Amino acid sequence: MGRPAGMENNAQKGRTRMTPKTLHDLPTPSLVLDRAKLARNIRRMEEACARNGVALRPHLKTAKSIDVARMVLKDQMQGIAVSTLCEAEYFAGHGIRDIQYAVCITPDKLERVAAIQATGAKVALITDNANVARAIADKHGQIDTLFHVQIEIDCGENRTGVLPGSDNVTEIARILYAAPNVDFDGVMTHAGHSYACRSLQEIEALAETERLAAVTAAEAVRALGIECRTVSVGSTPTALHARNLDGITETRAGVYMFGDVFQAQILSCTLDDLAVSVLTDVSSHRPDLNHLTVDAGALALSKDRSTEKVANDVGFGLVGDVAGKVIVPQLIVERVYQEHGLVPMCEGQRLEDYPIGRRLRIYPNHVCMTVAMYDRYYVVDSETGNGTDIVAVWSRVNGW
Repeated sequence: MGRPAGMENNAQKGRTRMTPKTLHDLPTPSLVLDRAKLARNIRRMEEACARNGVALRPHLKTAKSIDVARMVLKDQMQGIAVSTLCEAEYFAGHGIRDIQYAVCITPDKLERVAAIQATGAKVALITDNANVARAIADKHGQIDTLFHVQIEIDCGENRTGVLPGSDNVTEIARILYAAPNVDFDGVMTHAGHSYACRSLQEIEALAETERLAAVTAAEAVRALGIECRTVSVGSTPTALHARNLDGITETRAGVYMFGDVFQAQILSCTLDDLAVSVLTDVSSHRPDLNHLTVDAGALALSKDRSTEKVANDVGFGLVGDVAGKVIVPQLIVERVYQEHGLVPMCEGQRLEDYPIGRRLRIYPNHVCMTVAMYDRYYVVDSETGNGTDIVAVWSRVNGW
């Protein structure tokens, strides 16, 4: 039999898809991005950076899309941050020339970095280890490139980085500065523990701790007579709410572009700002247990439970209608299996109002983890359309 009219084969992914015009044409689960909300979120971060007089280096580890990057960046010379070399290769291939690889580099990746730089992009590396700094310096004469390296500072997250007042800062700086194949590029830190804040006052205080850690390290480097051009900080909460970024040259943030239910809980956005959702179908009813299932499970939504310790725990996602409006009284995905999401009815909701086949949209509690399973965004625009018409399809890159 021939393929039905209006169908196209996606050989790469092995899926047969309708040529999409609306969300009703899509297979489920699919990833939906609201362009109007994305634009609004971008403006809010730009205004916050302008208020503090710092450059914005958008972190694209969540978006992983050149189409999103084109909305975020003023031009291709504006710097970005990434978390994988696959992302660095992808964005360099699209003409972006200033890229920070914001994960501590391991020496085995240096040849790959050199290959990216051979395309014309600068890739800033980070390290918190003197032996790695020496390994980079030892590549002099072996790899034909100039490595741009920053020192990662720990501002209290206790994940990676050296303490700002420790001798490790100056030791690493001396090694990098002395190496003929290295351009010492400065210091950076990341207040990832800002996600534990639960009030504006806590976020503001942590933003100051983050700023002070980076500035203290930069001053220690400058005291050696070494230039410290870049003093970089960043997380979405601190970038939005910092009151003072004196001494900082740039701030990095990424999840602000999309928002998620957890970020709404910690004051980075509101539920109305959530730009990404997962389109799903009601697939089953259990009247005896008063719940339904949807065809978006752990792989479609992720098993991250970031809202577990905040006031409004949405389980594995908050349910909205097909046009994107959050349903009231609130419905949540309480449990996930690999391809099933379980949604219990709450007081004021009835199973019969959600027939099998009804389309819904699930807003994730941690968008970075949710989008990682998809190869494209189906783009809608809630300001110029009805919220269900597809205005574009944007690809994204995955992998390492």
